[in-house]
Amino acid sequence: MMKNRSRQMTDSINRAPHRSLLYALGMTEEEMKRPMIGVVNSFNELIPGHIHLNELAQCVKDGIRLAGGVPMEFPAIGVCDGTSMNHIGMKYSLVSRDVIADSCELVLMAQPLDAVVFIPSCDKIVPGMLMAAARLDIPAIFVTGGPMLPGSYGGQRVGLSNLFEASGACASGTITECELSEWEKACCPTCGSCSGMYTANTMCCLTEAMGMALPGSGTIPAVFSERRRLAKQTGIQIMKVLEKGITARQIMNKQSLENAMRMDMALGGSTNSVLHFLAISRECGSPLTVDDISRIAQTTPQLCKLNPASDLFITDLNEVGGISSVIKELSKGGFYNTDCLTVDGTIKERIQGVGGSDGLVIRSHTDPYAKDGGLAILKGNLAPEGAVVKKGAVLPEMMVHTGPARVFDSEEEATEAIFSGKINAGDVIVIRYEGPKGGPGMREMLTPTSAVAGMGLDNSVALITDGRFSGATRGASIGHVCPEAAVGGLLAYVNENDSITVDIPNRKIQLNVSDEILSQREPAKLPQRRLSGILSRFEQLADAASNGASMNRVQHSTPNE
Repeated sequence: MMKNRSRQMTDSINRAPHRSLLYALGMTEEEMKRPMIGVVNSFNELIPGHIHLNELAQCVKDGIRLAGGVPMEFPAIGVCDGTSMNHIGMKYSLVSRDVIADSCELVLMAQPLDAVVFIPSCDKIVPGMLMAAARLDIPAIFVTGGPMLPGSYGGQRVGLSNLFEASGACASGTITECELSEWEKACCPTCGSCSGMYTANTMCCLTEAMGMALPGSGTIPAVFSERRRLAKQTGIQIMKVLEKGITARQIMNKQSLENAMRMDMALGGSTNSVLHFLAISRECGSPLTVDDISRIAQTTPQLCKLNPASDLFITDLNEVGGISSVIKELSKGGFYNTDCLTVDGTIKERIQGVGGSDGLVIRSHTDPYAKDGGLAILKGNLAPEGAVVKKGAVLPEMMVHTGPARVFDSEEEATEAIFSGKINAGDVIVIRYEGPKGGPGMREMLTPTSAVAGMGLDNSVALITDGRFSGATRGASIGHVCPEAAVGGLLAYVNENDSITVDIPNRKIQLNVSDEILSQREPAKLPQRRLSGILSRFEQLADAASNGASMNRVQHSTPNE
């Protein structure tokens, strides 16, 4: 890392034009002598998890100024997965992750600031900024927007996943449209990332677990004053990180990446975390494989079950000590590397004096929900390069399931069939041509999975796709099937009523059709698509899901500075 990067804009006679432009911003001569700190703010008025980020950005900037730095804020885009679900907009969601990483790199290389504070909140924004931090390898720290409080309906706490399931219940006649309307008004009562252990909160928690954010960043609710104080402390802390010369990749190394995945398994996080950490690790120069993740999953106990897997929420985890308490409990069993560096010391230093299990929200490592993690990597002839399932949110009766394939070439086709009552108990729904290239964009499909659950079929129906499932998904929903149908994966050769077996305990996913019969089949025709713009570029450049589905396939070294 080049120290005093900002001097490239302020030092020497031939930087007079640069200084003139900085004066035009209202900067003083004294400020030009101080460290300049980027503040990447993903505020927008489209996403509940981002609507309040201007407040946090101001707190971060206050902290930077208190510690003697000069904050320089710039924006990042964000896509709301909830409102882009189940229409063409979801094709753009994963793509935005790489765009965010690229845009942060562009600004921070063109304007060489000394360090950076990232302020994300939701699904693709957190991993996109982590990818940028690793790629740039300058002093960096994160403070996320925090989770929203759970809603309340009918005397019970509810999250967004419950509402998606309520839509299925309404379609099947279990509840009325009037009841659905009341439910939807009560489900999301505050700003913040959606209240369950969905993708946004999973990624926020894993950012803290990896050491790139201060304790509490993953779990303190968005509306708490404590979140504002944390943002101010983050602004102060980035100056200490800069002073010590600690860069992002010194923290984001192989050991801390594995720590993050162990936390993922302990929490029973979103399946999307697998995709994102495969991509993040490549930017770090320490690429994880699906086999690495499978090893970690099989050797890490699941200590927490939060919504959608139970009626506990992120707020409950925060009240019993949050991520630090989970780390402490994992470390008691030797499941966590506590020597890893963080933005404020080592993990070991961070968890001194922290309690571990409370017995309810966080179970003891000697009495876990399961001896293996909340996610599982499956392999077999349908997915020789891997597929992923949120094992901790699968009903016991669906851990092993064999049934006839019901084959659909898009999410829309499958959703129509589910809402029309055409899916029967015992079926295996196959949704193909929704992978990185086939979609393109690898859509999340919370609507079909939630409809299945809302109609009471989650105890008898499995879903398989080369696309993705939301972190709010529960049930036997297997995603990221690789290789995908669009590049010749076996998924393209599945016929209606073929027998498929899902065996989660043994990590198997198998099409029960002989090689002889399969050799006589032609692949299903890829649906016609009219691609342009960023989707066309993504379709051409996207890597396989087993590598993180990024448009940037090259392992990056530190940019020339």
